[in-house]
Amino acid sequence: MKIIAVMLFSILVAVSAFSAPRRETDDGTPVIEHEIQEYAYYPFGPKIKYLNEKATLKLFDNLPRVDGATALYPLYSAFVTAVYPPEKGTEYNYYERNSYILCSRTDAAYQRLLNGEVDIIFCAEPSDSQLEMAKNMHKEFKLMPIGREAFVFFVNRKNPVNNIKTKDIRNIYSGKITNWKDITGIDKEIIAYHRPENSGSQTILEHIMGDTKIMEPLQENMIASMGGMFQQVSAYKNYENAIGYSFLFYSREMVANDEIKLLALDNVMPNKENMENGRYPFIVDFYAITLGNETENTALFINWILSPQGQKLIEDTGYVPIGF
Repeated sequence: MKIIAVMLFSILVAVSAFSAPRRETDDGTPVIEHEIQEYAYYPFGPKIKYLNEKATLKLFDNLPRVDGATALYPLYSAFVTAVYPPEKGTEYNYYERNSYILCSRTDAAYQRLLNGEVDIIFCAEPSDSQLEMAKNMHKEFKLMPIGREAFVFFVNRKNPVNNIKTKDIRNIYSGKITNWKDITGIDKEIIAYHRPENSGSQTILEHIMGDTKIMEPLQENMIASMGGMFQQVSAYKNYENAIGYSFLFYSREMVANDEIKLLALDNVMPNKENMENGRYPFIVDFYAITLGNETENTALFINWILSPQGQKLIEDTGYVPIGF
């Protein structure tokens, strides 16, 4: 009965989320409720990918507490669904601080790991300031690569640009190029949206930029949430100007906003095929991250994620396994 109750609860939550009324801004742009999309990936929920066989690892007590990036929530929620007992019920609710699975976003997840509030986080690599924070606390992150994602750039679907050069991305985000006429020939100002420092996507952008310094964005161009980035780029008032960035799975599956389009980079589209063959230029690893003090069950859980069964679940969910 408990298992049935958990399943019904998850389904009701997801249904209520997707039946929420459509909201619009003053200019008629649909408001993207990115938090609502997260509900659909609740453990044991309707959008989770399930193994087609019994998991080779089952944990029943001393469960590792997990947290991580929004863009990876569907994945580590699928791990929990495969290995953890369903009868724990609402203890998996990521809004509850004592939950076994949280979705605090990258910056907060790193902080919670350092504070000892969680055992594993699933994120992109740490920023320089997060590494410095760990050093100041006499701690060190242990990063285990478990899969790969594409880092993508996107514009409004009405923007005529479909392909962009890697060097132009660096020129845009350094402030060297400020008008689309240098790329498309159309005289329109570029509005380059940014994420805050220590967010996973901003850290990846910094690495892509290399030694090229990122420009200081205007306050109104700094977007707190990844969903907000899509909201701004899809807005009608920005359709000729805006550019933003995210991760492939998040943009295609979790937001699914048909008002934006992903850009090809150096004539290579971001898709699974071009990730697997290595042609797409911005492929990044994501990690299971601990402080190197794993409990027995935490170590077993990470080893299972790296097993053929765990890697197959990564692929089935929509990401690329680390073996490619």
